[in-house]
Amino acid sequence: MRSLSSFGLSLVLLGVGLSQVPALLLSAPSDRKAAPLIPLRVLFEEPKWASPRLSPDGGKLAYLAPHKGVLNIWVRSLGSKDDHPITAEKGRGIRSFFWSPDSRTIFYLQDQGGNENNHLFRVDLAKGSASDLTPFKDVKVHLQADDPAHPRSLLLALNRRDPKVFDIYRLALSDNRLNLLAENPGNVIEWEEDHQYAIRARLLMVPGARQEVSARASIEAPWKALASWGPDESGGLAGFTPDDRSLWILSTVGANAERLLEIDPASGKQVVVAEDPHYDVAAILTHPRTYRLEAVAFEREKLEWQFFDDRIREAFDYLQRQHPGEVMISSRDFADKSWAVAYSSDVDPTSFYLFSPHEKKLEFLFSSRPELASYRLAPMEPITFPARDGLLLHGYLTLPLGATGKVPFVLLVHGGPWARDSWGFSPLVQLLANRGYGVLQVNFRGSTGYGKEFVNAGDREWGGKMQTDLIDAKHWAVAHGYADPNRFAIMGMSYGGYATLAALAFVPGEFTCGVEAMGPSNLLTMCRSIPPYWEPMRALFEKRLGSPEKDEAFLHERSPLFAADRIRTPLLIAQGANDVRVKQAESDQLVEAMRKQGLPVEYLLFPDEGHGFIRPEDRLQFFRATERFLAKHLGGRSEEGAEAKEVVR
Repeated sequence: MRSLSSFGLSLVLLGVGLSQVPALLLSAPSDRKAAPLIPLRVLFEEPKWASPRLSPDGGKLAYLAPHKGVLNIWVRSLGSKDDHPITAEKGRGIRSFFWSPDSRTIFYLQDQGGNENNHLFRVDLAKGSASDLTPFKDVKVHLQADDPAHPRSLLLALNRRDPKVFDIYRLALSDNRLNLLAENPGNVIEWEEDHQYAIRARLLMVPGARQEVSARASIEAPWKALASWGPDESGGLAGFTPDDRSLWILSTVGANAERLLEIDPASGKQVVVAEDPHYDVAAILTHPRTYRLEAVAFEREKLEWQFFDDRIREAFDYLQRQHPGEVMISSRDFADKSWAVAYSSDVDPTSFYLFSPHEKKLEFLFSSRPELASYRLAPMEPITFPARDGLLLHGYLTLPLGATGKVPFVLLVHGGPWARDSWGFSPLVQLLANRGYGVLQVNFRGSTGYGKEFVNAGDREWGGKMQTDLIDAKHWAVAHGYADPNRFAIMGMSYGGYATLAALAFVPGEFTCGVEAMGPSNLLTMCRSIPPYWEPMRALFEKRLGSPEKDEAFLHERSPLFAADRIRTPLLIAQGANDVRVKQAESDQLVEAMRKQGLPVEYLLFPDEGHGFIRPEDRLQFFRATERFLAKHLGGRSEEGAEAKEVVR
């Protein structure tokens, strides 16, 4: 299955995973009927189990689980109980791994201290040793392809030759040698291989912030333009058809939302395969061996599938009858005899099962957070309401269990901003609801998934209409009797951190307090310090946000740093010292400006983090500080007892 994030370089600032502490002395709830306090560790320690991956030959299962408190890769033989760890990472847990096409080894990606320059590591199952296959300084690697039909090699994307762009290499599994297959001319932002591992399609950035899809009949043939679109459109590559004759792409050209198209390169003929008038394609499911299209997903209020294969439809129908929640395929073996499937919902963290689609046999594997089964979780309800200019906004509302009347609230702003909030289990949302707060999440204009008109409505609206959408959301919650307007916080990470700073600086008095992590305070310095591999997309980035050269006064006006003296409400800031997206200076300069004015700010700096909290102890420190900060200023509950390492500056 290919998710939307597989389709190319994203302009999402946020890559923050809010992963998931021993029972501590708990503070007594003010209301005896309040739900029991969920310990922080239960929500924010590493999950007990996660990410099951079947080997291509169907004989083994690999998964992530803590080893000495840190997520590592474990392997078991199917039908046995010989589970054992094969990696021993310390500090920063593994988040991304995959099987070799021959099922003999496992690869994983890991950066250094959050710098996002992932290296590719190989673990030989027979020898039990790990080796770094890309030990290049300041080089980032992505997996391009790991098709079991090609058991002797992988395709990798590396910016080894030029830090701004990614070339495609073939990695020979016999000797770990890298062979250059496609050299980036300087403006390719996506590559696509056919099923023979020939690089035959690409997505280019061309002048005017335009994008162009081109393909070639063979690696010796010239490139031919197939489709293009301007900066108000969006799209990407989605793979070759099973016979390698046609190309699947995503595009909004001629429609509002991204739809799946099939293009014949020879004739240029385009056919619409799947579309929705309001929602972008969110994921594509293809058969692991035949490559035929099986299903396409659209994320509406919840994830919904359109099926193109009756067998897959029947399998999903069966799975849905066996267990509540959304169904996703976590992995499949090459013969498609076994699936690892995941069930999740707003009130149930992910549970994994082994499924035989031929026999309709479902076997429980494990639950990601089994301790949470002892607690009731708060349901998340989809909501819609109009912004002040009439634009319809979508979001989610979560109320504390047993809430009656107005309660203190947290407006939780997603990162990106070119991303969206989704229905489902969130440890942060459950923490806030359990501590007595209503939680409001809104997909403000500029959020993705709702079509190009909604995304384009956010252009040059950082600190503008994107911000008033958030204020309108707060007023909606107050007007409907959910929220106490005098106890209303705003919180977010990355862009959500920017929105928090902007709310406190530009509309002082609107919120009681704010919590932000890794949020840019000065749009000028942020734009001038983006990672080198974002450079090919700079024109589109500046179209959405503004140019530091052409729009200096505008970006200055929209930067919270220059209105820091207006902040009057308490603020908690957290920052990773190794963040390459939002540099430490973004937080340092705001904290310095506020402290010169004697304004209320707490600052937590994590020396071993980047753009997010990967180390469990850092996550716990941040969320422990957050719940105490909110309890102090909003009057909710907090866990008491253990103290973490001191990182407040």
